[in-house]
Amino acid sequence: MTGSNGSTAVSDQPALPKPEGLEGVVAASTALSHVFGEEGKLVYRGYDIHELAGKASFEEVAYLLWMGHLPNRAELSELMQKLGQQRQLPDDVVAVIRDIPTSAHPMDALRTGVSALGASDANVFDDTPDLNEAISLTAKFPGILATFFRLRQGLEPVRPKPEHNTAQSYLYQLFGKEPEEKHWRPLEVYLTLLADHGMNASTFTARVIASTGSDLSSAITGAVGALKGPLHGGAPSKVLDMLEAIGAAENVDAWLTEALDRGDRLMGFGHRVYKAEDPRAEILRGMAREASTPEFFELSRRTEERALEMLHERKPGRRLYTNVEFYSAAVLSAVGLPGDMFTPTFATSRVVGWTAHVLEQVANNRLIRPQSEFVGEVDKKFVDIACR
Repeated sequence: MTGSNGSTAVSDQPALPKPEGLEGVVAASTALSHVFGEEGKLVYRGYDIHELAGKASFEEVAYLLWMGHLPNRAELSELMQKLGQQRQLPDDVVAVIRDIPTSAHPMDALRTGVSALGASDANVFDDTPDLNEAISLTAKFPGILATFFRLRQGLEPVRPKPEHNTAQSYLYQLFGKEPEEKHWRPLEVYLTLLADHGMNASTFTARVIASTGSDLSSAITGAVGALKGPLHGGAPSKVLDMLEAIGAAENVDAWLTEALDRGDRLMGFGHRVYKAEDPRAEILRGMAREASTPEFFELSRRTEERALEMLHERKPGRRLYTNVEFYSAAVLSAVGLPGDMFTPTFATSRVVGWTAHVLEQVANNRLIRPQSEFVGEVDKKFVDIACR
């Protein structure tokens, strides 16, 4: 086919398959985790998530993803010691975080902090990512966020305690006081549930960057940027916004009806992969019942029940179910986090999966270089500006 300007369109060539959003395309082989979407099942290294959540500590899950097996006591003790030793941020990284405007989103602060770690003399990330670098990044994520969280309130950062586990350390560095078990326990379950999730957008981003031979800090900085998007990790705070807008259980029906009549999307329902209830949502529902106030849990539960009923009535056949974001909002709010800290807290968990995927990628690396379907024109001729 020839264009009006004499150029040739490439549409004459055989069309390549064009799966939207790479749906159905296998981009890598992994032994780390898998989402069985039809069944509503999530597996880490062979363990169903129900076998781990509330039983294994976050650090045990991190070891499992990094090393391929659950640690024994000595291995777990060594990992806990290394994490405790690595939590303190270098002074130059703290200085960078101080210069970030207090109006910035915490995800921007996290992305900047991770990038600063990559440039810090105290944290040398070479072109061959290794386990020690993965441990260092995982240890420092809570500190980056807590430092920014406190500085934007006019407070000084809190020095971490090496004896704390990750959930305890995060809350301690955020609020400057010893966390109660009723707060850090639900947070630890949340961190366990979000540590990895197949070939999601941010994990794929990390693997693509790692496949170029770049360093771990660069790969994780890219992953943070991908997680920020509302179509990926940016949704839990919007669930909280929705619940706060509804206000009380008696307002649920009217609010949802008006929202659906306007064509608004209900946050916390539906998933790109799951065609059944997200198993993480089921577990977090139980945690929310324990951690939330009775009023907030009743609001959440009523909203979930009526939203699912209305969605199934209005969108028959769509197979829309509760996803992890819905009860994440209840759990994270109950442990004292404001909405804009929800996605960064997600990252505090997912850094384990990201780093595990990078280590897996570089162990048997091949540059990730997909093809694209070119739909532009070719053979166009330059015309002098005087003749245009």
